[in-house]
Amino acid sequence: MNKNEKSELIAQAKELIDNSTAIYLTDYAKINVADISDLRNQFRKEGVKYKVIKNTLFKRALVESGKFEKLADHLEGMTGFAFASTNPVAPAKIIKKYNDASQKLPLKACYIETQYYDGSKLAELAALPSKEEVIAGILGSLNSPASGIVGAISAVIRDLVSVVDEVSKKKAA
Repeated sequence: MNKNEKSELIAQAKELIDNSTAIYLTDYAKINVADISDLRNQFRKEGVKYKVIKNTLFKRALVESGKFEKLADHLEGMTGFAFASTNPVAPAKIIKKYNDASQKLPLKACYIETQYYDGSKLAELAALPSKEEVIAGILGSLNSPASGIVGAISAVIRDLVSVVDEVSKKKAA
């Protein structure tokens, strides 16, 4: 690989780093081609890019971007990189699901926004709700007082109609 190709790969890696809200480093040494293809498809469905980049080139891209500096400590062996931009916990869920079945894709480390996590935190990260789930919970919480008020008002109206109906029955009798 010549110098121009290396600089182009570094620029591509830097762009992935700059556009990501989360980066996960995995050790893909024990995975066969069929499994890695399946994993890439799962990542793609969640809007995650899974790439294999030479460790030295990725380290240079980290230096150029000035972000996620602690990841450089984990750039040894066969490293796969999952870049998430919209749902930062999606890679953790996919990696954990795969590891529960096979134990072949250990998490080395990750960054979510500006927070660093080592590989031992995979189960905790996978248990985090996605952004959409958090928003749905907040909207549900905001909506419940309004639905309570509507229920209370309709109950009062229903009771009033019952009272009027009973009064009209008594007067008719």
